[in-house]
Formats: sequence, structure tokens, C-alpha cells
Amino acid sequence: MMPITPIVKHLLILNALFFIAIHLLPEHIAEMMPFYSPATGQFQPFQIITYMFTHFEVSHIFFNMLSLYFMGPAVEMTLGPKRFLGLYMISGLVALAAHCLVFYLPYLMGSTDMAPVFSVLGASGAVFGVVIAFATLYPDRELMLFSSIPIKAWVMALILIGDRFVSGLNWGPEEMWLILHTLEGLWQVYTGWALEEWGRFLK
Repeated sequence: MMPITPIVKHLLILNALFFIAIHLLPEHIAEMMPFYSPATGQFQPFQIITYMFTHFEVSHIFFNMLSLYFMGPAVEMTLGPKRFLGLYMISGLVALAAHCLVFYLPYLMGSTDMAPVFSVLGASGAVFGVVIAFATLYPDRELMLFSSIPIKAWVMALILIGDRFVSGLNWGPEEMWLILHTLEGLWQVYTGWALEEWGRFLK
């Protein structure tokens, strides 16, 4: 297994510290860390960043950090620390923007089908960007599923994308259509950008 890289290590530590702090801080302060839609009246600008490091459940942070630990170092070594950190943060911001696009923009445009009141938390969006980059750069690299089943990186990425769809099956057709094209666009952006950076790395 590849040794842990500096940015991945610092992100793991930062997420762990946030998790501990969330459970030690007074409840009214801890509840300010997720991102809240403006319609809730609880929105604060700093939540655009803090939501990415906020986890309330052990399973939530565990699986996010596990993916980052296993796939992050290879991507960081390929892109370099600055580009990797940029990928991580931008992925988190894009995920938040996509969430707002699905749940808040229709409300602003007059739709009554989607609730404008929502909150978002966790590193899933940022880590998902790292996973997609890993699968793009190393599509045939084998990962171990359940510690015993070898699976190629591109298959793992498709499984994770499928999981996003399954978790969204309770949404309506219009919202699923929007999510489909959002993921398609993100895949194209990540693929083109990562391959371009990979080509520069090889020169």
C-alpha cells in the first residue's frame, strides 16, 4: 500500500479533529457547522467550507476517510500537493453547488415540488472527486472490496455513482434527470482535467 502523503494526512487529521470538536462543543455551536439553505434562516458564509469537515455519525466519517486514505495518496503523488488540495476543495464546492441546484434553484424559479429548507454536511462530495480522479488516472488498478474481493478502480467508481442514484430513487423524474446530467458533466470535467494533468506529469 502506498505511504500516506502530506495533504491526505492533514485532511484526515482535520476531519478527525472536527469530529471530536463537534461532539465536545455546545450543541448550538456544533449545529452551525453544516451548510444550511438560506431559506432556513441559519445560513452563514463559513458553512460553505465547514460543512465539508462536519460529520455527526461515526459511520459517515469512517467510510469517507477510508476512501480518502486508500485512494488519496496516489492522486496526490500524481497531481502534486497543491493541485490535489484544489481538487479536494473544488469537488466539495461543486457537490454543494449541485445540491443547491437540485433542491434550491427550482424553488427560486417558482417550483413548489422541492423543499427549499435543507442542510448538507460531510466530506462525501470532496472524497467523491478524489475517487473519480483515482479511477480516471488508474482505471485498471485493483482495489480490495470487503478486504477479499479484487475490483478494478473504474468499476468501483461506477458502483459509487450507482449508490448515489439508488439513494436518490425517492426523488421525482425531473430531479433525477438533473442529477444524471450533473454527474455526466462532472465525469467529463474530471476526466478531461485529470488526463491533461497526467499528461503534463509524464513530460
